[in-house]
Amino acid sequence: MKKRLVIAPDSFKGCMTAMEAAKAIEAGWRSVMGDTWSYDKVPMADGGEGTTQSLHDALNGVWRTIKVTGPLGEAVHASYSIAFEGTTAIIEMAAASGLDLLAPETLNPLMATTFGTGEMIKDALDQGATKIILGIGGSATNDGGAGLLQALGVALLDAKGKPIERGGAALQHLAHIDMTKMDARLMDVTFEVACDVTNPLLGKMGATAVYGAQKGVTDETFPILEHALTQYHNVIKQDLHKDVADIPGAGAAGGLGTGLLACLPVSLRSGVEIVLEVTNFRHYALNADLVITGEGRIDGQTAFGKTPVGVAQAAKKYHKPVIAVAGSIGEGYEAVFKHGIDAVYSLLSRPCSLDIALAEGPVSLKRWAENMARFYQIAERH
Repeated sequence: MKKRLVIAPDSFKGCMTAMEAAKAIEAGWRSVMGDTWSYDKVPMADGGEGTTQSLHDALNGVWRTIKVTGPLGEAVHASYSIAFEGTTAIIEMAAASGLDLLAPETLNPLMATTFGTGEMIKDALDQGATKIILGIGGSATNDGGAGLLQALGVALLDAKGKPIERGGAALQHLAHIDMTKMDARLMDVTFEVACDVTNPLLGKMGATAVYGAQKGVTDETFPILEHALTQYHNVIKQDLHKDVADIPGAGAAGGLGTGLLACLPVSLRSGVEIVLEVTNFRHYALNADLVITGEGRIDGQTAFGKTPVGVAQAAKKYHKPVIAVAGSIGEGYEAVFKHGIDAVYSLLSRPCSLDIALAEGPVSLKRWAENMARFYQIAERH
């Protein structure tokens, strides 16, 4: 009987998608082992950048690109994937409302909106989706998901009954939330929200305090946005009779977690857990003789919900050996050994610039897999 290699890496950021990494590993291992092994490529992600691509590749999805509203109101083209014969949409909010869409000098958390993400969800509904997987990392926004709700028909009104403007600062003027015209199809949709932070909405561990600086929040704008989100929280309690601000993840993506929890039938879950479930990874792990995972960097933070540890923990339920490979290894990487990873390797074989390391990444990964297969052969003989 053939031995089975399960290859389940995350993307190597700036170098390879998860599937490209998996193909490089397979090519290296196959060059030594040939067809004496079978190979399962299961591209992984943890809910952050690259999640849509990984699930798209794993599920043989179909890309759909639409024009939506960008973070500061500009038109942008955003892509999402449709899988399972059109029933499941895989969306990254960063595609419509992400930091990467703005130059550093144009960041404006007072005005930035998640409206475009709501437009993507609405388009998915138009395509017949009954399940939406939503990754909410990498946002440029601090609007509590207000823009997303506005795009889906929720009326956010001031004291005079007029719609408030888009953006985080406008929430200072919020007096009422009217959900009577929210898209009714949303109640029949299953939402899986990939959320790997546990921050509340407000306070020193809240959305604005912890993540605001990277979005352009300053000492002058911090109190404005914190007051705005506080008002948002108060009106949610008043009109919707929900207190969601302290639920872990409510502060994710500039408070988008709060808006989703308050108005939509969502669950916030670990991104890697969602990907493991959707790709049926446990089936592959059950039949594996060896699992190889990896990502661009492995360090002490990898143990906190990152892809390699998520893969390893799932594989260890079936007592499978797990090897991890990374572009680079950082301080504290040894922590992963307590979470199911048996060995960690770096691709760097010599001192070189980051540009060279990225350019040579696929070749380096293939060469590493070839050498690892040769080492495995030696171990098998003894």
